[in-house]
Amino acid sequence: MAVPKRRQSKARSRKRRSHQGVKPMQLVRCQQCQRRIPPHTVCPNCGSYMGRPLVTEEEG
Repeated sequence: MAVPKRRQSKARSRKRRSHQGVKPMQLVRCQQCQRRIPPHTVCPNCGSYMGRPLVTEEEG
């Protein structure tokens, strides 16, 4: 079985993992209420998606 001859240094391991960091969530503005929401989601504030109302508020 193949076994590494030398231990991998911390710098080498960390350089490889440098691209795995957590990136901030991308947000877009809702076309109706201008609130910042994730892309491709229905706005929780006004219930619209891509400028069209999808969710109507129920009375009661």
